[in-house]
Amino acid sequence: MPGTFTISLDFELLWGIFDKVGTRYKPSYFSNTRRIIPEMLDLFSSNQIQVTWATVGMLFAENEEEWKAYSPAFLPSYREKKYSAYHWAKENGIRPEVHFAPELIQQIIQTPYQELGSHSYAHYYTLMRGQSPEQFREDLQASQRIAGDKFGVRLKSLVFPRNHLNELYLDICKEEGFDFVRGNPKNWFWQETQHEDQSKKWFRSADCFFPVGSRTSYSLESVHYSSKDPIIIPASRILRPYSNGNLLFNSVRLGRILSEMEKAAQMGEVYHLWWHPHNFGNNPSACMVELRKILTHFKRMKETYGMESLNMENLGMRVKERVAKVEIPLS
Repeated sequence: MPGTFTISLDFELLWGIFDKVGTRYKPSYFSNTRRIIPEMLDLFSSNQIQVTWATVGMLFAENEEEWKAYSPAFLPSYREKKYSAYHWAKENGIRPEVHFAPELIQQIIQTPYQELGSHSYAHYYTLMRGQSPEQFREDLQASQRIAGDKFGVRLKSLVFPRNHLNELYLDICKEEGFDFVRGNPKNWFWQETQHEDQSKKWFRSADCFFPVGSRTSYSLESVHYSSKDPIIIPASRILRPYSNGNLLFNSVRLGRILSEMEKAAQMGEVYHLWWHPHNFGNNPSACMVELRKILTHFKRMKETYGMESLNMENLGMRVKERVAKVEIPLS
């Protein structure tokens, strides 16, 4: 089997970080993000790169009225209200430039090789105390409803916000139409809990520069398939943004990604890279230079080792095809 290069993006704008930054954000950060997304799409299309855009459902809305119309009746009842997108909006108001992006979603749908996925409707945290399985179900239903009504799309791939993958909720994902879910790297410091563990963050940061845990690429055969649950497609590496004044760190960080890609290509394994589009907001030009280097490297891996580009849906379908071949009885 050839190696596989998979990219998934957590598209969320302010909905993804409201509980961290509040109203203390630079408008240019998100205006840069909105400007850079069409450039990303052009780059992916011209290089025939398949990408899954896991998108917060609230971004699909045109305005506050539509946002409210599609919101579930049963809202998440987190014990700490600061984690609720609905509570934040009630307290701070809606700003269309950071809360809605239907025109960008339309561009994603119209761009070849791109898959529109879900990041839940309200950046839903499945590991936080107070919320319930039924509230999560209604959140997913809201995402499917607005995607279908506005864009005629049935969402199949899901990324849990903050990588809070709650295994007890996987059957709900499957029942609501999500066949593929992004998982976390197997290393212990990527296993999420309700509240961020600072020591884990240190290990994650260190692992971007030199090996701390085990190799994060993996064989297609290791991806488990069950007809009852969605297929879990583990992530391999987060693409952290370019940092001003840290040329050595930037070089080492990017070099680690390129070397991991090459190892995966040589071994016929899956390498799953992810990031948030808004990560490019502070240094958009430098971040795009790095992305071009990654895609140029993929082209070399394709020419040398036959590496493929597959989004989450198509990689998941490849897993199903493999299992189906194995299960064909011998005559």
